[in-house]
Order: sequence, then C-alpha cells, then structure tokens
Amino acid sequence: MRLLLVHSLLSVLGIAHGAVTVYGPHVQQPLGSPTVTAASASYTEAATYDQTVLTPPPVPNPPPPTSFGVQLQTGGVATGLSIPQSGAFFGFSIEFSVVTQVRQYAHGTGTKSSFMQVPFLNLMANIRERAGSVQVRLGGNSQETATLVNTIPDGKSMEKNTTNTSNPTNTPPLLFTPEIIKMMTSISTLTNVRWYLGIPFYDTQNFQLQIAEVGEAVLGDYLTGLQGGNEPDLYAKHGHRPASYSPQDYTDEFGLLVNAVNADSSLPGKNVLIGPSLSGTWQPEQVWDTGFATDYSQSLIALAVEHYPTDNCYAQYGTGTPRNAQDMFPTYLTHKSGQDIVSPYINSTSYAQSLGKPFVMFETNTASCGGFPGLSDSFGAALWGVDFALQMAYVNFTGALFHVGGQSDYYNPFTPPVTNQSTFNQWTIGPIYYSALFVAEALGSSNRSQVLDLGMNGGNEFTPGYAIYENGEPTRVALINFVSDPTGASDYTASISLAGGSTPAQVKVKYLSASSVAQKWNFTWAGQTFGDAFTSDGRPVGNVDVQTITCDQANGVCNIPVPAPGAALVFLSDQALEESDPGPTMTFPTTAYTKVHNTATINPSVLATSNGNMGTADWLAGTSQGSSENSASSFACAMPSLGAVIAGALLVVRMAYAS
Repeated sequence: MRLLLVHSLLSVLGIAHGAVTVYGPHVQQPLGSPTVTAASASYTEAATYDQTVLTPPPVPNPPPPTSFGVQLQTGGVATGLSIPQSGAFFGFSIEFSVVTQVRQYAHGTGTKSSFMQVPFLNLMANIRERAGSVQVRLGGNSQETATLVNTIPDGKSMEKNTTNTSNPTNTPPLLFTPEIIKMMTSISTLTNVRWYLGIPFYDTQNFQLQIAEVGEAVLGDYLTGLQGGNEPDLYAKHGHRPASYSPQDYTDEFGLLVNAVNADSSLPGKNVLIGPSLSGTWQPEQVWDTGFATDYSQSLIALAVEHYPTDNCYAQYGTGTPRNAQDMFPTYLTHKSGQDIVSPYINSTSYAQSLGKPFVMFETNTASCGGFPGLSDSFGAALWGVDFALQMAYVNFTGALFHVGGQSDYYNPFTPPVTNQSTFNQWTIGPIYYSALFVAEALGSSNRSQVLDLGMNGGNEFTPGYAIYENGEPTRVALINFVSDPTGASDYTASISLAGGSTPAQVKVKYLSASSVAQKWNFTWAGQTFGDAFTSDGRPVGNVDVQTITCDQANGVCNIPVPAPGAALVFLSDQALEESDPGPTMTFPTTAYTKVHNTATINPSVLATSNGNMGTADWLAGTSQGSSENSASSFACAMPSLGAVIAGALLVVRMAYAS
C-alpha cells in the first residue's frame, strides 16, 4: 500500500495504510515494548526484523472443551458449501513501486542481469506445486501515476520522481519500461504466476493504456485482469478528487475507461477490467446501486474490494486511534476476527455470483500502516491468516491477495535483505507465507474444492474448523487451535466421523506448529521451516513430517489431536494428500560469486551465462561482513527492492534460456 523512504532518501521501505501508498521521511514507532532485544550485529532496526515478542493471551475462561465430535456428511448431501474454489485462492499483492531501478542492486553493469537472486522464484514454486498456479497483483497507489516508456537513461527499468510527489501521501510519479512486463512473463514461465496490473486512474481525460497494451501483448494468458482505480473512495480524502466525489462519479469515470479500452485497437481483450476496489469508506452496495456492475458487465472480468481489519497508523503518523499491539493480540486469536471482516461483503459475494463474476479481496493483511510489532510477525498471525482465508473462501470470495510491503512492514509474507547485506544474508519468511502454504494444500489443485465452516465444538471461537469437499465428498479437514498453553492442557482432540460413509483405516495429518502464538520465525509446516530472519532461500528446510493416525473403525471415528497453539490439516485419503502435495517442489538453487555464506549450487551448464561471470567487477557494496565498501554512501546505494530482486532473478533466467 505505501512505501516509506527511511534512513536515507534512497531507502525504499513499504508500509500500509488503508491501501494507500505513502512515501516520505517517516519512521514507524511501535507502541509495544519489546521483550527481546536484537543481539545480532546484522539487525537493521527495520520493522521486518523487529525483535518485539508479545505475551500470549491467557487461556480463555472458561476454556474450550478439549474433546468433541465432528461429523461430516457424505454422498453429496452436505449443505452450506461454498462455490468451487481454486487452489490458488491465497495470493499476494505487491506495490508497483517496489519494482525499483535495476542498477541500484549491482554496480558497474548498468543492469542487474549479471546477479541472480532466486528466493522469490522458490517461494512462488512452492505455492505452484501445491495449488497449480499463483495469483500476484502488481499495483496499488503507485500505479495511479505510473507511465510506461520505451527506455530510461542508464538502463533503468524504473525511475521515481521523488521531487514531484503528490500530497498527502507523497506518492512519486513513476516511469517504467517494458522490461518490467517481460520479467513478469519470465517469472510466469517458470512458476505459473498469474498477474493483475492496474491502469493509471488519476487522469481520466487521458488514460495511459500502455501498461494494458504491453501487458496483454507480452503476458498473454498470464495476465488475469487490469484494475481500474485503486481505492476510489479515498480519492477525495487524499486530494485527488473534489470533496463531493461520489460512487456515481467513480462509476461515470470508469465508463470513460471502458470507452477508452473499447476504442484501443491495440487491446484485443476488452473484458479485462476490475473494480471498484473500495477500501471500506464506501459500502459496495453504494457502487452497485449506480449500475456499475451491470452497465459494464461486458468489460468486467471481476469485482473487487480491499480491506484491513484495523490499522496501526497512530504509531506511524500520530493520527487516528492509538492501538497497542499487546492489547490487540487477543482480537486476532479468535474465529470472530475473520467472520467480522467478511460480514460486510456477504451480500456482495452473492451479487457477484448472480452476475457470473469472481469477487476478489484485492488487498489485505493484519493491519494497515505496516501491521503491529510482535503481532503481525507472530505465529498467531499465521493461524489468523489460515482462518481468515478459509472464511473468505467459505463466504464465496474467489481469491485473496495478502499485501507484501517493504522493510518497515511487520506483516510481510516474505522480505529480501537490504542490499548491502545480500552478500551474506538471505530472505526472511513471515507467518503469512506459512498460511499460504496451508491454505494451498487445504484447497488442493483440483479447482473443485468447496469449503464448509463446521461451527464445531459448539461454535467455540477459539477452535474453528473447516471441511473441504470435492464432488460432494469430504477430502480434507482443517482444524485450528488459537489457544496458547504450554502445559498441554488446552490441546484438543477432534473425533471425525463420516455420516453415511465408511471410516478409513487411517488418515494423514500435517501440522502447522510453534511453541507459542507469540513465537517469531522458525515455525514448522509438516516438520519443515523457513528458519529465522535472514536465513531462507525460499526453500523449506528439514524432513517432511506427515503423521499417520489410525482410525477407530469399530466406533467410526478418527481422533485427531491439535496442539495449543497449532493447526492440523487432515487428509481423508491418500489421493487427497497426493493432489495437495504431489512431491518435491522444483526449485531454483544457484550460485553467486559475490556471496560467501548461504549459497546453494546448480550445474553450471544449466545457467551458463548467469551470475559470477563478471568476476569481482560487480561486488556489491555493503557496510557489513565481507564488504569491500564500508560506508554510509554504499548503504544508501543499496536499499531493498523486492521487485528488483525478482527482476535480477528473471533477467538471468531469460539470458540462460536465450543462450
């Protein structure tokens, strides 16, 4: 949503606020007091690596029952199921401006094509292997001022005009080249990422459709849709429209975009637009009442909204309501959180179905303005992400894109290291990425999965569960325990039975585990982890642990233990397990001459022209271990860019394909 420039004007740091991108010299001050202080010399003081650890909420009083039955209907008679869902339901939203200029990352070449970073490819491949594809949105507030040009001086793929920002969010106008779109295509070729882009909407009298033209031409079927207006219900508040700007005004302007697209002979695909992408200031019904969805039905490929459950904006801007992370923590560790978030949209998901349109949560995460320290980066957030995503699927959203910000965000699913540390540090994988893996496996790759909120354990808010059905039969069960209790007294056992069906001899179970809801990093999914901060190349580490639980066929139940805290994914058949996890993921290890730690290897014949071919000419500047340039100026030249890291990876991959 918004990016900050902190530590220096060249530091690109992302934070979210009501789905609006902000640029400026702000440094977020967390309201909570850290219980752990960073001891590592590599700690950057960025939010992504904040050492704050909260205190887990006490066991609820009264505590939830720890033994209960869960009966699943079989034979196609189950009621209340969701619409069929894609395994790629859980995706990611990346701010457009994070794709920064390539040459910031490697010195001396004019581009980053000689230095390859592959963690992003691995992270996408993990999802693709389980879900079949990955949904990624590249856009946000910065898309509104983005202009595509053929070239930019010095071989850059993107340039920001930080001296001509727009108030009140200080968003800089962007220039970018078709190289960005080409790199996206290369990513998709390897990992089957399906992209959303956005058409600039600030100047509705002269729509700049180049991004749509190049996007359709280069991405082809990998382009899912084009957003028309990002949070238009905030335009007036942020000074981009008059104070009187209304839902009808937005609908009228969207009509101008429809006319422009229809008149553009370079756009063969006309039904690719997405709207209204409201932030929550307007209600969706206010837009539906203007005739938006019916009048433009032939041009709309999907309807969308954006929503965060709350914000931490007071810590960032000193405005709004002060919120303390410790006080907020319990509100996320309950089934009510997801239910409350989706409640205002249930009518709209039904409306979208009546029109035959998907309904997408285009941007979300734990809290706008970067999330909360110790909360958004905790194991509790991973459990919350699982429950929230499955709740959205249950009420018939058709996809949910969780936001990826910069170094000043606590909620990032994944974060590259600052560039001056990239020669010895790797990526940091956050709790929401673990949620994505869980949900991808829960839904599987059949694209026929239907979700049912079980309301189990008497509807207890701390022990929610979901059944996943395919072709009328239950295939998987997701069980969540929000309670954090190291004594083991709050672990529960769910006794699953199949009404009208035969009890299997055994079931397979994968666990999402940590010692506490407050734990940071080093969570495990089926025994594997992405480790601590700065330690991941995007591949899970450790032996896969799929537990086999013998069922009690005499009594017709399978007793599934669920730790407190934790989540269990129960596979009711070997076929269900195979469909969700077909085996080892094809990932992308590589070498980099500039790295002396955390390296992986690959046969040189596979990437004969990739990294390292320039010797020491492109050694990266840094202030830390192994650096040949120890200075503040080299730090300023080497700030993080998720998009740039992706770009570096794909430029090399494309070179390898061309060789």
